[in-house]
Amino acid sequence: MNRITVSPKVLRWARERAGLGVADLEGKFPHLAEWEAEAAEPTLKQLESFAKATRVPFGFLFLPEPPEMPLPLPDFRTLESRRPQGASPELMDTIHQMQRRQAWLREDRIEAEAEPLGFVGSAKLSDNPAAIGREMRRIVGLNDGWAQRVSSWTTAISELRNAIEELGVMAVINGVVGNNTRRKLDVNEFRGFALSDPYAPLIFVNGADAKSAQMFTLAHELAHLWLGEAGEGLSGFQNLLPGGGEVERFCDQAAAEFLVPAAEIEAIWRTVADSDSPFEKLAGRFKVSPVVIGRRAMDLRLVERDEFFSFYRYYTQQEYRKKETGRGGGDFYNNQNTRVGRLFATQVFRAAKEGRIGFKEAYDLSGLNGGAFQEYARKLGVNRISHSTPE
Repeated sequence: MNRITVSPKVLRWARERAGLGVADLEGKFPHLAEWEAEAAEPTLKQLESFAKATRVPFGFLFLPEPPEMPLPLPDFRTLESRRPQGASPELMDTIHQMQRRQAWLREDRIEAEAEPLGFVGSAKLSDNPAAIGREMRRIVGLNDGWAQRVSSWTTAISELRNAIEELGVMAVINGVVGNNTRRKLDVNEFRGFALSDPYAPLIFVNGADAKSAQMFTLAHELAHLWLGEAGEGLSGFQNLLPGGGEVERFCDQAAAEFLVPAAEIEAIWRTVADSDSPFEKLAGRFKVSPVVIGRRAMDLRLVERDEFFSFYRYYTQQEYRKKETGRGGGDFYNNQNTRVGRLFATQVFRAAKEGRIGFKEAYDLSGLNGGAFQEYARKLGVNRISHSTPE
């Protein structure tokens, strides 16, 4: 049986890039440790299986050194979020999937002679970020009374995402690659990203993150779109703080004003300042996470940094504990509202119904096949889409 000589550094890189230890793979590749130690060599079939298990292009395994695999978009993350072995397959596949959706929707809108969205790229880094936050709030339609008609801060995330989609922005929140629950996204690697385009802008929020952080990331990535091409990129701020750089600082400040206007919180802070739970009390009023309120109070110097971070650590630990013990999952089709989005899905369904795209392409774009594709189309109000055989 022919054996293949492979660089142990490349094998180790492929395994670590996939976030796997030797123990994770030894059931399928019992001699992996020997391969990495150059004490044994794999067969061609074993190497093909290894490439599939680690989600690495097969040809890469024949390189003498681990390859450079640059991100396909600018990187605004902190150094702590950047993995030494490069971006995970999950992150890369998610970015590529979102880029395919954006490219398709852009072409579809241009063919329909749609007007470009004026707010994309309307801001400059020299602008006042708080003023941009207020402009974002006005354009999205969050007037001073919006919080009173939302039942809870958790539903506020859904309402805000829907309002953003009404503007023509694809707003995706997902904690896995597509619908594959075995391929989870790592919140330590990234929080979200923005893909700028005047016809088909897109923001992605890592749904594996705590709800308290998702709300802020959603607003933060929206601010990236206001900066246009200068703001396109990947975010990975820690503890609701930007990782440095003028783009992240700008978006951070704009998002803070967008969610919790300074004038409003300063006007009422004294009514809760001496209570045992000031952040929770104001969270109910603004319908955002108590963490966002605490962060805003810290920025405005209403509380000390130590007080905020002590609360942040406690609150997020409690939230993650609830998430781990919760049932999770949820309704499959309701999940598609955030994983695919009504805006994008409806356009794909209509294009398939009208014969402008084949079903193979529609399935690939939406991540839904056969009956699931038909059922979600029905739930979104698109009449039944008929076809004989998928192309």
